[in-house]
Amino acid sequence: MTDPHHIRRNNAHAAFQAFAEERLASGHAPKGLEQAFAEVLEISPALWSMTKSGSRPMSDKLARQFEVRLGKPVGWMDEEREPHGLTQAEQHTMALALAAYRRTNAEGRRRLRALLKDFT
Repeated sequence: MTDPHHIRRNNAHAAFQAFAEERLASGHAPKGLEQAFAEVLEISPALWSMTKSGSRPMSDKLARQFEVRLGKPVGWMDEEREPHGLTQAEQHTMALALAAYRRTNAEGRRRLRALLKDFT
């Protein structure tokens, strides 16, 4: 079973990603998305930053506030779910890893796999 704070943090990230994608698709500039998300949640940008980074665990009260402000059912923040797609940063990292893998020889590929395994 995954730590409930980790689940809530992942769901907060997913909610922000959906919010950002929707805003960007409707023509909003990327600058200010974090602050706009905090405004929707009716929390300070500093609280959103601490929640997002995991430096402040999300309380039950804050989890319920996220759900209400995002139009999600009660308990949504506590449900573990599979991630939907890759973020832009994840896509970039995968592209870098693939490029490195393709540019090297068998020894380099072995070292790259070993290095990646150290992070799992």
